Amino acid sequence: MASTGQQQRQRPAGSSRPHNRRRGHGDDQGIIPVLARTAREIEAAVQKAPLKPANRTRFQVTALLIREERARVKADTELTEAERAETLKRLDGLAGILAKTAARDTSVITLLGDEAPVSDAARELRRRLLLDAGVELPPEELIITKEKPQQAPVDQKQVVPVSVRQRQMANPFLEPDFSAVPPKAQPVRRLANWELLGPLFRSFEMGAGGQAASMDLPDVATTATPGGMTLMRHQARFVEAVREGHRTFLLADEPGLGKTAQSLLAASVSASYPLLVVVPNVVKANWEREVALWTPRRTATVVHGDGDDIDAFSDVVIVNYEILDRHVGWLSRFGFKGMVVDEAHFIKNRDSQRSRNVLALSQSIRQLQPNALFMALTGTPLINSIDDFKAIWQFLGWIDETKPMPVLMNRLEEIGLTPADPGFFAEARQAVIDLGIVRRKKVDVAADIPARRIADMPVELDDEAGRSIREAERALTARLLERYRRRVEHSKPETTREQIIRAVAHEELEESKAAGNGENVFSMVRRIGQAKAILAADFTAQLARNVGKVVFFAKHIDVMDAAEAHFAKSGLQTISVRGDQTSSARQKQIDAFVNDPDVSVAVCSLTAAGVGLNLQVASNVVLAELSWTSAEQTQAIDRVHRIGQEEPVTAWRILAAHTIDTKIAELIGSKEGLAARALEGAQDVEAESNVQLDTLVQLLTDAVEARGGRR
Repeated sequence: MASTGQQQRQRPAGSSRPHNRRRGHGDDQGIIPVLARTAREIEAAVQKAPLKPANRTRFQVTALLIREERARVKADTELTEAERAETLKRLDGLAGILAKTAARDTSVITLLGDEAPVSDAARELRRRLLLDAGVELPPEELIITKEKPQQAPVDQKQVVPVSVRQRQMANPFLEPDFSAVPPKAQPVRRLANWELLGPLFRSFEMGAGGQAASMDLPDVATTATPGGMTLMRHQARFVEAVREGHRTFLLADEPGLGKTAQSLLAASVSASYPLLVVVPNVVKANWEREVALWTPRRTATVVHGDGDDIDAFSDVVIVNYEILDRHVGWLSRFGFKGMVVDEAHFIKNRDSQRSRNVLALSQSIRQLQPNALFMALTGTPLINSIDDFKAIWQFLGWIDETKPMPVLMNRLEEIGLTPADPGFFAEARQAVIDLGIVRRKKVDVAADIPARRIADMPVELDDEAGRSIREAERALTARLLERYRRRVEHSKPETTREQIIRAVAHEELEESKAAGNGENVFSMVRRIGQAKAILAADFTAQLARNVGKVVFFAKHIDVMDAAEAHFAKSGLQTISVRGDQTSSARQKQIDAFVNDPDVSVAVCSLTAAGVGLNLQVASNVVLAELSWTSAEQTQAIDRVHRIGQEEPVTAWRILAAHTIDTKIAELIGSKEGLAARALEGAQDVEAESNVQLDTLVQLLTDAVEARGGRR
C-alpha cells in the first residue's frame, strides 16, 4: 500500500476523493477529533522519554493524515470559506502539537520524508484511525496484506545539516501547492502513435530556416532593479517575461551578457523563494556575491562539504554539482519554489550521477510546486549532438524519458501536422522555442553592453592551500596589529590613526622587500595565484567551449604550466606566449592561435604578452592573477580590445574570495578610475600610490576598525 502522501501526489487536483470522508456537524465528529486524541497521546509520551517504535508509528501516520486532510479541505468545493478556514485552523493546531513533539525527539523528522518506509503496522493504524473517524474505505483497503520486509536503500553519503533540521522543526509539514496546477492534457488522438522526441530534436537541425532559436520577449519601460543597479535592455526583457508569468527557460545567452543577474531578478519578480541554485564549484562564491548585488534584500547560503555552516532560513541555497549527491535527500523535501542550474550542459549525460540528481530534484520540486520557476543556464546547450537537449528539456519539464509532457504535446496537437508533413519541423521547433528558449549573442545586443568591461569572478579556495593562505593572512594581520600597538604607545598625541597605519604599512613593505623570504604580501599573492591556477583554468575551459577562443593571462610560470596541463587534460589545444621565446617562436604561436580554429586558448604571460600583440580573434580575456598596476591589467586586456575588434570585450578577473586578492582587485579598480578621471580633465586628481602599500594599509585599517577603531 502506498503512503497517504504518495496517494495525494498521484491524485490530480479536483479529482474525487478516494474515501468517503463524512463531515460531521459538531466538533466531535470526523477525522480531526481522532487525530487530536492521537496527537495528545504522542505529546504525552515524548515528555517522558524518546518515542518508542509504537509511538513513532503513530507520529508518522498522524502527520501523514493531517497532510492529506489539509490537501482535501483546500480542494473541497463543497465547503464554505468559513468552514474551510475553521477546519484548517484546527489542523494547524494539530500540526503545532506534532512540531513540539519533533522538537523533543528530532529523529522522528525522518519519518516525514517522501522516501520514508511505511510499515505494515503503520498501514494497519491508518486503516483503524480512518474507520474510527467514520470514513468509508474501499474494499481493497479494508484488509491489510502483509508484505515482505524490504531493506530501505541507504546512501551513506547523505547528510542533513543542523540548520535544515531547525528549519524543519519550525515548519515540518510542507504542503503541496495546488494553487496553480498545470492544465490537464487534452485527449491525444492524432499524434498518439507517433514517436515524437526524435523529430523534435531533428527539428533544430532541419527546421531553422535561418531563424534564431529565441522566443519573443516583451518590451520594457524600465531597467531599474531593487538593488539600485541598472539592467541592460536585453536582460530587462527576459525579467519582464517572468513577471508576465512565464516559468521555464533555457537561457542560452553568450557569456558576458549577465545570465546570473537575469535569473536572480527573475526569481525576485516571481517570488520564487526559497530558490535552489546548482552550479560548478568554481562559481559558487560569485553567485553568493551576485545575490547581494542584484537582490540585496534577499539572503544566500552556500553549501560546503556536509553543509554544517549553512543557514537553512536563507532565500537562496547555492550548492555545487560535486557534493550534490550527499544533499539531494533534504534538498528534495525543502520546499523550493524555483531552481536554477548553471552551466546546464553539465547534465547532458543523463546516466551520470549529477544528471540523475538534478532531474530528481526538479521532479520533486515540480510535484510540490507545479508553478515553480525553472531555469537552465548555458552558453552551449549542445556540445556533442542534438540529443544533448534531452536532459535539459527533461529538467525543465518539457519532456519525460519517452514523450513530450502535456504542455508541449498540446502545442504540437495545435499545429495540425505530423512528422510526415514537410512543415512539421519548422512548426515543432518554434513550439519548443516558445516554451522558453532564449539565446542572444554579444553582437545581437551590442548597443546594450559596453565595448569593454571587467567582470570579477570570485572563487572559493576550500582546500588545504586555501586554509594555509587564510592562516598566513591572519598571521600577517596580527603582525601589523602588533606593530601598530607599539607605534601608538610611542607616538605623539597629535599623530592621527591614519598616519600611524600608513607608517606601519610602509615599514612592513620595506622589510618584505629587503628580506625576500618569509610570509609577506608578495609571497601571499604568489601563493594565491598558485591556488587559483586550476580553478581559473577550469573556468577558462568552460568559457572556451561556450564562446570560442579565449586569452588566459597569468603572472608566474608555474601558474601557466598548471593551466596548460589542465587544458590538455580537458582536450583543449593551446598556444603559449612566454618571456623566454625567440621572436620567431612567439609569432608562430600567435599565428596558430589566430588562424587555427582548433586552438582554443592562448596562455600568456602578463609581462611578456602584455604589449605589442594583436589577439583580437578572441573577445574574452581571463586574468588568472592580478597585476600590481592598473596599467599592466589594461595592457593585457588591450591585446583583444583594439581597432578591428567586432565584438564587445569581457575581461574576467579570477579572485580568491575572503583573501587579500579581493582588496587588491578593488584597489586596482580605483587606480583605473583615477587614471580615467585624469585623462578626462578632472580637477584635484590625487597621485597614484603604491598598490602593495595600499593593500597593507587596507588590511590594517580593517583590523583596527574590527577592534573598535581605537588609536
